[in-house]
Amino acid sequence: MSERSIHTDTYTLFPSPKNVHREIYEHQVFVPYPYALIDLPCFYLKGKYSLFAAHRLADRKMGQLATFELAADAAKFEAEFRPD
Repeated sequence: MSERSIHTDTYTLFPSPKNVHREIYEHQVFVPYPYALIDLPCFYLKGKYSLFAAHRLADRKMGQLATFELAADAAKFEAEFRPD
């Protein structure tokens, strides 16, 4: 693994180079679409957020992890996200 990866108990994460904030926030949404284009600024979120390419360790599933400072932003993302 690259030294740029982040290891947690649940995921191995690779930060998006487009992240303004490179933090892992409390509210998280895993989407099992590793190649989907996710443009978080287009969701007009209220708080801070970050996006990571993710490897979920429990089932070895690849995807993306969107993390949000606010629970309302995570709920909005879950409701509006449609994979391309």
